[in-house]
Amino acid sequence: EVQLVESGGGLVEAGGSLRLSCATSGFNYGDFVIGWFRQAPGKRREGVSSISMSDGSTKYRAPAKGRFTISRDNAENTVYLQMNSLKPEHTAVYYCAAVNVRKGLGIQTWQYDYWGRGTQVTVSS
Repeated sequence: EVQLVESGGGLVEAGGSLRLSCATSGFNYGDFVIGWFRQAPGKRREGVSSISMSDGSTKYRAPAKGRFTISRDNAENTVYLQMNSLKPEHTAVYYCAAVNVRKGLGIQTWQYDYWGRGTQVTVSS
């Protein structure tokens, strides 16, 4: 059974940092792309970044470039999202998701087959 479990969310002041983790199990890690998504209150879920578990290739949605960094730890089957210089508008539930690498490195929600339950990130002003 494919499982994705997010952790690391919480309350942080504007300008602060958080590192989210996505622990994965139940599939051949190297065959998949892991993506990070977020959903703010009243808004649609949107992609943030993705990483290929096989070769480490990454993709970022434009606003995330230079502020967020996605990485992987193959030994731990875990993907991270380092978020720096956070702003109140980054407040959202953050989800990780998985898709077979054959479908590419995109960060559109419809591309992904497996989802975690999310972790809340709240940035205070």
